[in-house]
Order: sequence, then C-alpha cells, then structure tokens
Amino acid sequence: MTDQTIPPLPKTIPAKTSALAITSLVLGILGLFSCGVTAFIGLILGIIAMVKVQSSGGKLKGFGLALAGTIVSALFVFMIPIFAAMLLPALAAAKQRAQEINCVNSEKTLVSATRMYSDDHTNSLPPSATWCDAIKPFVGSEKSFQYPGGNPGRCDFAFNAKLDGMAESKVNPETVMIFESDSGWNASGGREIMSSHLRNGRIFVVALADGSIQTVNQSQLDSLRWDP
Repeated sequence: MTDQTIPPLPKTIPAKTSALAITSLVLGILGLFSCGVTAFIGLILGIIAMVKVQSSGGKLKGFGLALAGTIVSALFVFMIPIFAAMLLPALAAAKQRAQEINCVNSEKTLVSATRMYSDDHTNSLPPSATWCDAIKPFVGSEKSFQYPGGNPGRCDFAFNAKLDGMAESKVNPETVMIFESDSGWNASGGREIMSSHLRNGRIFVVALADGSIQTVNQSQLDSLRWDP
C-alpha cells in the first residue's frame, strides 16, 4: 500500500471588518451631538462600505454595521431642519440680547461724556443743537454714537432738547437725557423723535440725567420724565 501525502489545506484568511462601516456608524451617532453635521459624512461612508463589503468576495465583513451607520446617519440628516428650527429662536434671542447690551454701553458712554462736558463748562449741559459735536472730545470713539443693528448713519441716539444748556445741578435726576433715535447726528427733541420701532426686539433703552440706564417697553414709555 502506497502512502500518499495529503497536501495541507490553504490557510483561510479571516475577513476583516470594514473600517468605513465602523466610521459610518460612529459618525452617524455623533450626528446627535453635531446637529446632524457629521451624519452627512456617515451617510456617504455607510453606502460606500456596503458596496465594498458586497464586492469583496468575503474578504470584508461589516455589512450590518455599514447598514446601521447608513440608517442612523440618514435619520440625523433628515432631522437637521428640526435642529435648525430649535436653534434659530435661541440665536435670535442671543442677537437681541447682544444688541441691547451694546446699546446700554453706548448710552452709558454718552451720558458720562455729557456730564464730563458739564464739569468742564461751569455745570452747564451742552447745547441741544450741537450736543454730539460738544461731547465728542469726551467720547473715546465715535463708534459709541452707534450700535450694531441701528441706522447706518453717524449717530443712533438723540439728546433731550429740554435740557439745552441747563445747569446740570438743577435737572431732576430721573429726567431722560439720551435716548434712541433715527434722526441722525446732533438730533435733539423728545419722545416724538424717539425710535419708532423696537430695534433690539423688545425694549427701548434710555439714559437718565443721573447717569443711570433704564430699559422700558412700549407700555412704559408714558412713565418717562422729559421735563427737567
């Protein structure tokens, strides 16, 4: 009986898990935290991974992972409009708040400059017809006469004309001194030239003669003091 040598069986190389499939699933899950941004990439990689696994002749595995990544990614891609609808109101509110803060800071600077002018002019407030020019040397930057969201003009505020050249010490501290207005540089007057719309979305900002800043809504305008 002749011995026959049986040739060794070829080694079977185990199939590798597709890295694209794993990446697709990870990016799809991260879509929850990136508002769907990473899900776009995950969706593309998931489709590519499924094609490569199917055409690999068994050398690659992970079709289920790729399918899961594609489904999860697609889910978050379709949810992007929902994420946007949720974020837009918050962004709008943040923008309004930022504009309100800028307006308050501008009026603080202007009313402070007005009082500094008074100190340098024997207690007299500036002439209402040229108040911007008068206090400009006491204002650090002309940008303080403006704030984002206002008119594209040179000044977004006005001076209470009833305080024209008055002695600061004789003005009631609660009197409006600086207020929002669309009337431009050196604008002065009263409520009639006050900004006709709520530029920061919900309130008006006014600076009083004592240097304090008040925010009032439409219904509170009648409570403002204009007579010194």
